[in-house]
Amino acid sequence: MNIWVYILVMAGVSYLIRVLPMTLIRRPIKNRFIQSFLYYVPYVTLAVMTFPAILDATLSPVSGALALIVGIIAAWCGAGLFPVAVVCCMVVFAAEFFL
Repeated sequence: MNIWVYILVMAGVSYLIRVLPMTLIRRPIKNRFIQSFLYYVPYVTLAVMTFPAILDATLSPVSGALALIVGIIAAWCGAGLFPVAVVCCMVVFAAEFFL
């Protein structure tokens, strides 16, 4: 019986999260702060979900952290997605092999 209550509460919360903004905000948002906040929400959400997975995906968190640092440097220098992924994989392989 309790599981049905949990499912109904989760469904209600999910429904309200999607419906309330549509019903309460009918005009375009003109506040620059709110616009910039809403613009960056997907990126922050993706980062929050991805960062722990980077550290936990390897045998040791040290190799994951090294790959993260090298990947950030490679991306900062203009490398594309595939070269960054290859460099990070090589760093994890080397770190796991030598550490």
